[in-house]
Amino acid sequence: MPTDRPESLPVRSITLRAPHRNPGSGRPCAGAGGVAARLVRIGRVVLGTVALFAAVSGLVSPVASASTTPPTDAAADAATPAADATTAADATPTSSKGVNVIEVTGYIDPIMKRFILTSVDKAVSDGVEALVIQLDSPGSLLTQRELDALEKSLRDEARIPIAVWVGPLGARASGGANRLIAAADVVGMAPSTRIGNSTPGVAGDPLVGRRYTQNEAVKAGLAQSNAPVLVQFVGELDGRTVAGKTLDTAFPATEADGKLTAKVNAVRFAKLGLLDRLLHTAVNPSVAYLLFVIALALFVFEFFTGGIGIAAFVGLAAFVLAVAGLGNLPTRPIGVILIVIAMAGFAIDVQAGSPRFWTGVGTIGLVAGSFTLFADGIRVPLYMIGVMVLMTVLFMVNGMPTMVRTRFATPTIGREAMIGEVGTAVDGVGPEGVVRVLGAPWRARTNRATPIAAGAPVRVVAVDGLLLEVEPLEGGAKDAGH
Repeated sequence: MPTDRPESLPVRSITLRAPHRNPGSGRPCAGAGGVAARLVRIGRVVLGTVALFAAVSGLVSPVASASTTPPTDAAADAATPAADATTAADATPTSSKGVNVIEVTGYIDPIMKRFILTSVDKAVSDGVEALVIQLDSPGSLLTQRELDALEKSLRDEARIPIAVWVGPLGARASGGANRLIAAADVVGMAPSTRIGNSTPGVAGDPLVGRRYTQNEAVKAGLAQSNAPVLVQFVGELDGRTVAGKTLDTAFPATEADGKLTAKVNAVRFAKLGLLDRLLHTAVNPSVAYLLFVIALALFVFEFFTGGIGIAAFVGLAAFVLAVAGLGNLPTRPIGVILIVIAMAGFAIDVQAGSPRFWTGVGTIGLVAGSFTLFADGIRVPLYMIGVMVLMTVLFMVNGMPTMVRTRFATPTIGREAMIGEVGTAVDGVGPEGVVRVLGAPWRARTNRATPIAAGAPVRVVAVDGLLLEVEPLEGGAKDAGH
């Protein structure tokens, strides 16, 4: 009996390897054919999404159809803010006049500017008493010339009174949004709202260089109303004289059960159309940043998993919205480049199958890109950066490799599948010895009385615990027809 035999050898499992994979790695090959096919598939998704986007752009109008609310009890609405959009069922207007109300939220970008000017024209054509702007904006993304033109259009060229109500509770008007207040004929503010900007600016402009609370603005004459809800502000416009015109926004007060009430005339609400609303929502630092990172991560996912294009489609939709947002925001190219490099670094280690050097590069690049993405004092909230960096790293380090292995892993089956495999006797098998099958050494014994010499070819005929039962390749039971 040879003395160099191992006392125990592990039983190995067989792996059946699918085509187009790196042997032994379970990872997809990066062959030119596979890469080209994936790029073609992603390209088709891109063209389809662009075509769909263009079609929707042509079908959706910038201003959605206005909704009209009949008169409502101003006293009840003042007590219940939710009543701004509701009306008494038994109240019916007796006048076609009223006011048009639009909501201006978020940064004032070109989309919002067009919406405001279009709403002015519509209010004139509707013949309403005034256009009311409900304002809650952190600033403007327009150039100085565009802001000047917008203010001039509202203050000097509009053929209808313009009223601005800063609300609801906690709203603000900062930066360029104050130009709407400067152009308004009447200004109202809800409690806990503020206007102005702490950044020094043009001398003599009370809205630049200082912030005003509701009470401070009213005392300074910058606001004429402290109405807590919009419908009350509209009611307070009644009887005001603007540019020689006395506004008629409420019915005469009536007394019932000793209570004096006044009903507001018809209020028509208008909002951005669907597509413009999506694009305007994207013009938000947090949303644009979120969409950009998600889009790049989905592109990496689509490339490595070889799916049917759903991830690429969703990623491209997010990418289009992200580009729309980043294009209107003061975006630094270095921030964009760092985030792209970060995703490329993660992708390299996804291909490698485990986090290595490039995972660290990707993490550092993503953090640096997140903090340097925007200029002019615009920042993504710190908590959002932390959440996005953590989720991206976990997705790339743990989620992506797991999905890639699931998609491309070589299935492992039991050792019984070794029956019929051919190998070589490492040393004499008589009756036990060592054979090499599928490139690995195994303890084996012959199932026949005849010993097998070292180097002779053998065939596996059975598996018994930790031993392979083998027979000579020639002259065995299979050759004999048994």
